[in-house]
Amino acid sequence: MNSEVYEFKNDDFELVGDKHDISKDKVMPETPFWKDVTNRFVDNKGAMVGSICILAIIILAIICPMMSNYKFDKVSTIEQSMAPRVPVLENIGIFNGKSNNVNKYDNSKFKDVYHYFGTDTLGRDLWTRVWLGCRISLYVAVAAVFIDIFIGMIYGLISGYFGGVVDNIMQRFQEIVNSIPTLVILVLLMLVFKPSLYTIILALMLTGWIGMARITRAQVLKIKEQEFILASRTLGAGDFFIIFKEVLPNIFGQIIIMSMFSIPNAIFYEAFLAFIGLGIPAPTASLGTLINEGYKSILVSPYMVIIPVIILAILMLSFNLLADGLRDAFDPKMKEM
Repeated sequence: MNSEVYEFKNDDFELVGDKHDISKDKVMPETPFWKDVTNRFVDNKGAMVGSICILAIIILAIICPMMSNYKFDKVSTIEQSMAPRVPVLENIGIFNGKSNNVNKYDNSKFKDVYHYFGTDTLGRDLWTRVWLGCRISLYVAVAAVFIDIFIGMIYGLISGYFGGVVDNIMQRFQEIVNSIPTLVILVLLMLVFKPSLYTIILALMLTGWIGMARITRAQVLKIKEQEFILASRTLGAGDFFIIFKEVLPNIFGQIIIMSMFSIPNAIFYEAFLAFIGLGIPAPTASLGTLINEGYKSILVSPYMVIIPVIILAILMLSFNLLADGLRDAFDPKMKEM
């Protein structure tokens, strides 16, 4: 049996202390909270895709109706139910105006006419009407955020912070309001007021804040007994100072997340009401009314319902992706649950 002899040289091993002073800790630069949130949000591909889609839809909803040659309520009997026709794309056989083997653009009058999303049964340009419908949905989205923040957030802050009798009274009132079906409230409002966007927003104001109020109250109950709140109270800070200066900044991330999640529900709510005939009256367009009108002609002209459905789906999905991204950015631990 051969025995091997190992020889160690002086430079085979190095002491760490020769190059680094292990007696000193390396201090890492402090990263601000908002910068940390921004970095996590930017790294979330789904959230970025949703944000880009929302931004693109907002820009199109603002610019397209302004630049269009057609008005949203202009009726043209000679241009009824014309399929989508788009320049350049028509040369490769798609969006060339042909539907059911019939091309209504094969007429000298329509040689230079282009309807990017086609026309409806009254000859109104769907390109203009769809983007105006997106405006309505975005108005509802903004209204839902303001309702959540200015009604639900404040209601939940006061109820959760003061507790006791105040909390009991406010919670019983909230339960009474929540026990009434939203659709019943809306139908009653339609009987009193004319159907309009303001009526829908009023219906959201009556019941849309309850979810936010519950979440805010739960967060306040979790945080109001912590040491820094007790320290502020001991130093003589007033109740409303503590609520808006100490409690609110520590739960603002959850409030933003809940607001974003409420937007798709509000958009779908408006579209659903418009679809069943309780939404914005004609000739004003919303995505719900366009789906309702297109549904009646789905077998003959499927593009009338497919296009607004796709836009509505993209809008709702984008807001959901944005809300998921904000949740993961503000509270990374939630992603692991």
